[in-house]
This record gives sequence, structure tokens and C-alpha cells, in this order.
Amino acid sequence: MKKVILFVLAALTLGACQESLEDRCARECLEFTKRKCPSAVAENMVIDSMTFVRATHTIQHYYKLTGVADRADGFQKDQAKELLKGALKNTTQVMAYKEAGYQFRYIYYSEKNPQTIYLDILLTEKDYQ
Repeated sequence: MKKVILFVLAALTLGACQESLEDRCARECLEFTKRKCPSAVAENMVIDSMTFVRATHTIQHYYKLTGVADRADGFQKDQAKELLKGALKNTTQVMAYKEAGYQFRYIYYSEKNPQTIYLDILLTEKDYQ
């Protein structure tokens, strides 16, 4: 009888330690933002933060454009979307989120005027499968 009780307690304890994919995603986004943001990802481009929207299962990346990149005429949305699709398809770091059908949103905004959004690209499961 003692063995059964110990087994049940062990199973409940291990089960309680499991975090959901949503909780994991929210935690990882917060940890990434705290540890690595802001940081330069390219010349004149800084990743500012990464967030998770539970309601839509969307991982959002915020990039601040600086210097010569901080201008509205410097982007071709279709070309940028294709580049992001290719990068997302080829990354294994977010495999669990891709398998669960999460969305990935990339927002590029101005350093001079943070309310100015140059690009806002949403990639869904059909984009990266």
C-alpha cells in the first residue's frame, strides 16, 4: 500500500512540474528579452523585445531601425516577408512552436519616431510549413 501511495505522489509531483507550451513560450520570450535585449542583429537594426500573445498564439519580435535604415522607403514588404519565411522554415530553435501552429509576427519601427511602423509581418502555419 505504501508503494502505491508513493507512486501516486511521485506521479502527481512530476505532473505538477510540467509547464504548458503556452507557459513555456511566455517564459522563454520574457527571458530572451531580459537577457538579450536590446542587442544589435545587423547594422542599423536592434532587437528590442520578444513577447507572446496567448490569445492568438503569436510570438512577436520588435526591431528598432536606426541610422540610415530608419526610413520608410527602405523596405519592400513582399521581399522582406519571403526572407522571413525562409529563415523561419529553416530554424529548428522554435520547432515545438511551429509544430503547434503558432504564429510569428515581426514588427520593425523607427528609432526617431517609435510610433512609426515600417513593417508589420505576420507569418502563419501555412507560411512556414
